[in-house]
Amino acid sequence: MGDERGRRRPVEQQVRAGAGGCVRRPAGNGEVDIAYLRPRPREGTPIVFLPGGPGLASALPYRALRRRAVKRGLDVIMMEHRGVGASRRDITGADLAIEAVTGEAAADDLAAVLDATGVERAVVYGSSYGTYLAQLFAVRHPGLVAGMVLDSPMLSAVDDVATVRAFRRDLLWKGPGRAAALFRELLDAEQVPVPEASHVVQVVYEFAGPEVLERLLAARLAGRALRTWRRVAELGAGEIEGPGTRFVMEPDLVAGITHGELGYGEAPDGLPLDPQELFSHHAADRPPFTGERVDLPAALPHFAWPTAVVSGERDLRTPRPIAERIVELVPGAVLVPLPDLGHSAMDTHQLAALNVAHVLAAGGLERLPDLTPRIAALPRRGASGKVGPVIRAALALELALPGGRQGSPSSRGRGDHHRRGG
Repeated sequence: MGDERGRRRPVEQQVRAGAGGCVRRPAGNGEVDIAYLRPRPREGTPIVFLPGGPGLASALPYRALRRRAVKRGLDVIMMEHRGVGASRRDITGADLAIEAVTGEAAADDLAAVLDATGVERAVVYGSSYGTYLAQLFAVRHPGLVAGMVLDSPMLSAVDDVATVRAFRRDLLWKGPGRAAALFRELLDAEQVPVPEASHVVQVVYEFAGPEVLERLLAARLAGRALRTWRRVAELGAGEIEGPGTRFVMEPDLVAGITHGELGYGEAPDGLPLDPQELFSHHAADRPPFTGERVDLPAALPHFAWPTAVVSGERDLRTPRPIAERIVELVPGAVLVPLPDLGHSAMDTHQLAALNVAHVLAAGGLERLPDLTPRIAALPRRGASGKVGPVIRAALALELALPGGRQGSPSSRGRGDHHRRGG
């Protein structure tokens, strides 16, 4: 309880200081106060940032992003998603029912926040799951959208799974590269359970790159770097099971979106690098997948605003083919390809995210292709951007020690850092 109060205090202080407020909204048979933050209203088009997840909070994890946005002179708005953080409980103090936490309700919450703040239209920047919410918001409230940035985008709960499976496996299991050959050798040796090996390969490739992955796989085959392997295997476990971390990542009450709307945890196909495998262990007591709420591929050709699609070169959760398909579907959309980057610029390369949003809000969509190399070269900022250097340093240190055998392998490491799509 003390830890929760400690995390709640900065959020409440920001709201009391005039940097935000609450909007009362229906939630099942009751009501919920949806918290939002708007640090410094300005003239011009506001930018709404929607994080990934589902279950990732806005208020506490993105304080640095808002500071950087204000420093650039941007008018930024962030809403605490219903069922999460400062919007977790109804007005009686009880947790919201899972049935009251839906994508449609969250999209309508955002419309209510914009109405309460007097915003007629905004640029909507969504990252990972936030791109699903952004697109859903655009379908339900098109008149409120001045522009859109889809960072590491999702498109179809059904089709995306097949795309992710094919992309991951062609690159890192069936492919001709050294990492794929080492991964096949590790699986053939049956030294590590397939789900654990798949998770480690994905995390290391995305955050640290193919060279570090090759070094770790070679070391693991030789019985070395066991401590580094174990720590990577355990990354993200708290993001898909249990209550998570209050005011940071809370996966429990958003289960109706995670499982019911997005289909996370549907039956895996039994092969390596399956994005469904990690969630399937926690799907038995979760709402069943009930199908697509909106046919987004059919809706996107009707989006009539400037749209930029940001895609990291090493993104294995929402890989480049999904981004390219969205660019084909949205009239006039522009791809912003970021080299040497994994999932979610909003989390791993915040200066790039802010620059893309700023250029688009200023009416410069057509300039983004020429500006992309400069944007990509900006210094990396963002909490998740530190994961790669930490993995790289831990592996180098462990391999430098005599034998490099510290620790013991884990057969229980499960999780997917920032969710499958988040």
